[in-house]
Amino acid sequence: MTESVPSPGWRRLRGVLVVLGLLGGCATVGPDYQPPEVDWLSDWQPDLYGQRVQADDGTGDDLRFWWHLFNDPVLTVLIAEARRENPSLRLAGLRILESRAALGIADSGRYPQLQQIGADATYIRGEQAGGADRDRSFARYSADFSVGWELDFWGRFRRGIESADAAFFASIANQQDAQVLLVAQVVDLYYAYCTTLQRIDIARHNAAIQHRSFEITERIFKAGQGSELDLQQARTQYLATRATIPLLQADMIRLRNALAGLLGRPPGPISELEATRGELPPVRPMAIEAVPAQLLLRRPDVRSAAWQVAVQSAQIGVAEADYYPAISLFGSIGWSTSTLSDSGSSTSLLAGPALSWNIFDYGRIRNNVRLQDARLQSAIAAFQGQVLAAARELDDAAVQVVKTVESQRSLTESVEAAQRALDLATKRYQEGYSDFQRVLDAQRILFAQAERELVNHGAHVSAIVDLYRAAGGGWMPMTTNDMLPADIRQTMEERTDWGDLLDEPIPEVGHPAGPAAPSSSTP
Repeated sequence: MTESVPSPGWRRLRGVLVVLGLLGGCATVGPDYQPPEVDWLSDWQPDLYGQRVQADDGTGDDLRFWWHLFNDPVLTVLIAEARRENPSLRLAGLRILESRAALGIADSGRYPQLQQIGADATYIRGEQAGGADRDRSFARYSADFSVGWELDFWGRFRRGIESADAAFFASIANQQDAQVLLVAQVVDLYYAYCTTLQRIDIARHNAAIQHRSFEITERIFKAGQGSELDLQQARTQYLATRATIPLLQADMIRLRNALAGLLGRPPGPISELEATRGELPPVRPMAIEAVPAQLLLRRPDVRSAAWQVAVQSAQIGVAEADYYPAISLFGSIGWSTSTLSDSGSSTSLLAGPALSWNIFDYGRIRNNVRLQDARLQSAIAAFQGQVLAAARELDDAAVQVVKTVESQRSLTESVEAAQRALDLATKRYQEGYSDFQRVLDAQRILFAQAERELVNHGAHVSAIVDLYRAAGGGWMPMTTNDMLPADIRQTMEERTDWGDLLDEPIPEVGHPAGPAAPSSSTP
């Protein structure tokens, strides 16, 4: 049996290469992540027009549960159901698992790779020219495998892990942003549904009043004491009001179906809505605990945009590593034997360094670095635009809250005045001091003002929803069990070996304030 043994000189060379590899681990090409700046944010103090987002209503709840301010048990049940069953939120949770698996792929590049493994068996039958033993048959067997390990001399793999880690954190922030949008949509649709219910009630109430007026004018006309003009005007107004009810009912069904979609249900009746009477919540003062700039940076969509900057920053280092040679250590072990009596088995061992360097790339590497740098600047611009949009949304929602309150006071008084005018017009008509047209005008005005008051009340509630959404409220940390129901988890585990990945905790994600380092959740 023959065996090749590394010489002392080779052992020294191998030691030098290992030391160089370890030293090379300290060299990382490409820029380190720098948090993108927004010049105006530090000095910006928006005029919230006296409004403050409530951070604690005395029940221990904060921005995560801002809808508790409305004290509506039906709404609370709907939001809990949506958080469990909403398809978009579930998809965002699956994106977290996807990015976590991608992080594991990036992390695996740091370790030695089994490049090739092989085995063969050969049977040979031959004949000799003379002698008693004319047939000679024998078999040969061999096996070999080789291992390669590219040293992360320039930080290519570290930058790749850094980018994948930032993408993992961005996916968590995206899932939290999906929670914010989902809660706001459920609350908005629910109260839009309640508003439509009340509009239908107002239309029916006014239609009933106008129907009574129509019956009165009809009796007077048939008795020969009134004009047909009064009769037709009363009939026209009554039918016009009644015609609005089917359109409002169609709007109510569309709102209900949209809400069913958020709950992960097909279009159809929602049993939880049967318990609501369509009442809109009273307006209560709101309070804030964080300065607006902190609210903006705490928004999940803003944090996601900042992590996208970190993702792209690391990609520049990955591209720049192609400028330099790739240094690898490789080794192979082979074994062979045969059944011949005069042949033994042999083992071979081969190891050494390898270097590859793409010197003549004709500008490909340089232009790839330029490409990644342009994408980084685009990510920074997208982050700055996201912060700007967040500030605008916060300011727009705040002014909408204030102005709908101001309008509500005037509209409430106008409804009271319209009701009083109708009472007076009806009384004067019955006493013969005015014509019926005054009654019709008063009815029309009352109907219009009552509807305007209700619509403004609904707009006020919607503005409060927008204010909390703009403040980034409505999300909370979720586990994999929260994001995926048991049946889906079971299906995934039966289909694929997930190991402990489905049970790994989801780390808390803040705003990236420094270089994105591999997280503790790296598989």
